[in-house]
Amino acid sequence: MKYSNRLAQLLLQNITFLLFIVVFVIFGLLSPRFFTLQTFDNILKQASFIGIVAVGMTFVILTAGIDLSVGSNMYLASSVAALLMQDFGLGVFPALLACLAVGALFGIINALLITRVRIIPFMATLGTMVAGKGLGLLLTRSVTIPVPDAMLNLGQSRLFGFLALPTAMFILAAIIGHFILTMTPLGRRIYAVGNDEESAKKAGINVQSVIGTVYVISGITAALGGFVAVAQQGVVIPGLGEGYEFNAIAAVVLGGTSLFGGVGTVLPGTVMGAVLIQMIQSGLVYTRVDIYIQPLIMAAIIFLAVLLDAFRNVQLQKLRRRNIRMEKDALPNAAGGD
Repeated sequence: MKYSNRLAQLLLQNITFLLFIVVFVIFGLLSPRFFTLQTFDNILKQASFIGIVAVGMTFVILTAGIDLSVGSNMYLASSVAALLMQDFGLGVFPALLACLAVGALFGIINALLITRVRIIPFMATLGTMVAGKGLGLLLTRSVTIPVPDAMLNLGQSRLFGFLALPTAMFILAAIIGHFILTMTPLGRRIYAVGNDEESAKKAGINVQSVIGTVYVISGITAALGGFVAVAQQGVVIPGLGEGYEFNAIAAVVLGGTSLFGGVGTVLPGTVMGAVLIQMIQSGLVYTRVDIYIQPLIMAAIIFLAVLLDAFRNVQLQKLRRRNIRMEKDALPNAAGGD
């Protein structure tokens, strides 16, 4: 009985990996072109900007929060960078710093609304999502802004001749995120707040400071994700970032991070979730699924991610309670044997 419980628990904890394998095999069988290194390289490259955003979203969701403003943040921050390059001749690197500064400011506003004004994260970030998009459209006048060739070359360049730079930036963001969560006091505090906010307060953790920090991190990664997206596309379009918040949330939850907080990882969880989302989108293109049906399928995937999260949490809690009962029942027998 114990073995079956452990097996069930192992399957539930690694459901993302199983989904990854199933999706990969299905699309590979439906389209032989899917089973190529070039295809997988393109999937990683296209998943990079959503993956970077999802890394920051992981920090937020680990505290049982949500950030709906990341899409607007991507658009606003990348628009500022593009306008600075176009109108003031700013170089790519200074424009990136300006982009990240806008993202950090966006995150600070979210943090203040949630920790100081005490607006719940859903409503606070919903408000900044609308405001950020409006401000971005005001700055750009809803026109497409081209970026210099230097930035486009950045999006198309490769490290060591084989690794796409956007993919490398995604990997670097994931490694840094993983390091913060697993090797630093901030990471331990984030998990503590997500597991039980009241207990974290009693342990002396400044809960509001931790919550504020994760929204600033999310703001910075959203801006970076927007910059990487624009570097690949070569232009800032008015539709940039629309709906990306849902893809980022789906990637995080599919990667095993619980919407209830306190459980989840960047590596391999969120990374695998982001690649899985992009793999499905690419697979739908390769198998020539009707373009009008594809958004419905993606919506179903987001719903599945939330459903899996709820199911996984309920089942894991049941298994833990069952294991505790079994251990308690075994204690008297062990004592009697002695």
